[in-house]
Amino acid sequence: MPDKTKINLEVNGKPCELMIGKDIISSDTLAETLRNNLGLLGTKISCDRGACGACTVILNGKAVLSCMILTVECDGMNVTTIEGLEDPKTGQLHPLQQSFIDHTAFQCGFCTPGIIMTVKALLNENPKPTEDEIKQALSGNFCRCISHYEVLKAVTAVIEGGKYGK
Repeated sequence: MPDKTKINLEVNGKPCELMIGKDIISSDTLAETLRNNLGLLGTKISCDRGACGACTVILNGKAVLSCMILTVECDGMNVTTIEGLEDPKTGQLHPLQQSFIDHTAFQCGFCTPGIIMTVKALLNENPKPTEDEIKQALSGNFCRCISHYEVLKAVTAVIEGGKYGK
């Protein structure tokens, strides 16, 4: 990024300007920036190699592994993290988040934000995915704690209730 001194992002609906060399360095990943610079701790860094899905966020409408993307590559883009799903006016959880609670689709919760963001991106593109499509979308998310049966139940309940939200 020659001669670039700053980047602009929209993060969870809010504009964000980051100065290169002050707020971030050119080698910072989006996951590092979200956590370390913006205080959005819901995005987890686990494997830091793009193998587990814990760092999944939605970037310009697509689920991406934020540990594999440099922040400087995201200039002008829109980022949604798990924190961005909550209703900003009421503080109410997104239906996916609530469904994960209702169906006990988590244990330690470390990987849960990445799983939810992956499913959210899927539902934004396909509001009525089949079970196989849900499994395929989640194939990049690794969790050691839970049974993915509960995850499937939580996602299916949201789909059946028609409350997946945009």
